Amino acid sequence: MTGAARRKSIHIGGFKHANPIPNACRIGSLVMSGVILGRDNDGQMPATLEAQCTNMFAHMKATVEAAGGTTADIIKMTVWLKDRSQRAPLNAEWLKMFPDEHSRPARHSLQSDMEGGALVQCDFTAVID
Repeated sequence: MTGAARRKSIHIGGFKHANPIPNACRIGSLVMSGVILGRDNDGQMPATLEAQCTNMFAHMKATVEAAGGTTADIIKMTVWLKDRSQRAPLNAEWLKMFPDEHSRPARHSLQSDMEGGALVQCDFTAVID
């Protein structure tokens, strides 16, 4: 099997990258996303961290589902925040998506300057059987 045949690009309708890259890539059971921003489906960046977190988690869910899995298959999430001390909106969406404290992915949060009004962004790794 060639590399191109093994590797599958994952695209979702409402959220696209400006550059020629997919939302995620799958080889076998491993799925790795590109960066996921909190833009809405019209490409607009909401002004609040709360709205951006809501959108980001929705895009993450849509991406893992487009890859053939569910949010239960996400094993690691990395999050970049403009202000790392402002984790309450992030944690609120996290608890909605992963309510069971005994079944949550690992998560690492970093602080980063971002462009275009972004206050938060993430990527994830999933393993889909």
